[in-house]
Amino acid sequence: MKKVALYSGLLLAGLVLSQVLPGMWSGQAEAYGTIVRVLVMLGLSYIMVHVGYEFDIDKSNVRKYGWDYLVAATAATFPWILCCLYFVFVLMPSSGWSLAGVWKESLLASRFTAPTSAGVLFSMLAAAGLASTWVFKKARILAIFDDLDTVLLMIPLKMAMVGLKWQLGVIVLLMAAQLWLAWHYLHRVRIPVSWGWVLLYSGVIAGGAEIIYHLSKGIDPKVPVHIEVLLPAFVLGCMIARQRASGAYVKAGDTANDQGTQTSAEHHDDILETPAEKKAGTTMSAFFMVMVGLSMPMFINQVGGAASGGAAAAAAAVDVSKLEIGQYLKALTPPMGWGEIALHVLAITVLSNLGKMFPAFCYRREASWRQRLAVAIGMWPRGEVGAGVLAVSIGYGIGGPILVVAMLSLALNLMLTGVFILIIKRLLANDPTLAEAR
Repeated sequence: MKKVALYSGLLLAGLVLSQVLPGMWSGQAEAYGTIVRVLVMLGLSYIMVHVGYEFDIDKSNVRKYGWDYLVAATAATFPWILCCLYFVFVLMPSSGWSLAGVWKESLLASRFTAPTSAGVLFSMLAAAGLASTWVFKKARILAIFDDLDTVLLMIPLKMAMVGLKWQLGVIVLLMAAQLWLAWHYLHRVRIPVSWGWVLLYSGVIAGGAEIIYHLSKGIDPKVPVHIEVLLPAFVLGCMIARQRASGAYVKAGDTANDQGTQTSAEHHDDILETPAEKKAGTTMSAFFMVMVGLSMPMFINQVGGAASGGAAAAAAAVDVSKLEIGQYLKALTPPMGWGEIALHVLAITVLSNLGKMFPAFCYRREASWRQRLAVAIGMWPRGEVGAGVLAVSIGYGIGGPILVVAMLSLALNLMLTGVFILIIKRLLANDPTLAEAR
């Protein structure tokens, strides 16, 4: 568990630095944000290429993946709806309950609770020695589908904010094309998969996504084409043919058993199991943890503003007829003190994690209750994708105490990731399936 402790410490260090470093980049906030964003995408791409490389699909039994997607969709939807209702009916005055603008902004702001941090989860579970368990394999599928569902649902949410735009249609088409490539060329493309090459692929994916973002932002600043690197990196990994430690390629289909995963012997003969590759993987995971922490939005200054009443005004003094989208939550949410903010942060964190518990009631034929509960808890970690949702919310002008509560909840969940992994480890400590896997 030393790696889990190390990764947790790096996450916390990055989070602390995220509140300090931006102030040192006076007048260069945009450049700082770009650098951090690209480095986060680089680390996430590296991890997701490996996840896709180790991922397999049993094409003779595709229907079971439909059920996995449904379970993942509920794990993404339930916390989102619960937190949206909390934002509206608990944090907003009753005069705002019937306003369409309040609901639109709350639906967008609360979406940060939906996506599980796939990169953080996979790195932590592997560090805890759980990479060969049913829990890891199922969490891998659900987390990927969970994040995919989040990316898809962000499109109608953006439409609600800015209307129908051609850029959103482009994103949908690109996602569909990527999924087709992953299916059609599953482990067929013979390109190198050593760490140096994967780092190069990751750089191209992260750099390409950032270039597209800036070019499209020049066309329409309100609706830039923002391609999440999670999907293209995962798809590339799915397409890469498996290689043995000797460097020889494995024929597509030869590495999949009836569970759609590699056998133990095949796994240990894989090139990624060599000492050099393991060391590189650990280094990149550690780097990614720091960068995820650094990617968290500034909340310290905003907390002070919320506590003092700053931009927040009493609902009775606001003329809602003059408000534009992006201003409702900021204008209508009453000011809060530190103690009140802390209670709301705790409530939102509990609600968002309770909403992730549906997988614990599924897969009764596949696993014990301990394993199913471990999978549900494995969906709790949040990180880079949730931070991305909050960044989108800020971009639309949403602010005030509600966004501060969302930021702090995301930060709290991030800091608790190591605790979640320890709980999973304890649940599986006496599990017979885990003993067999070892």
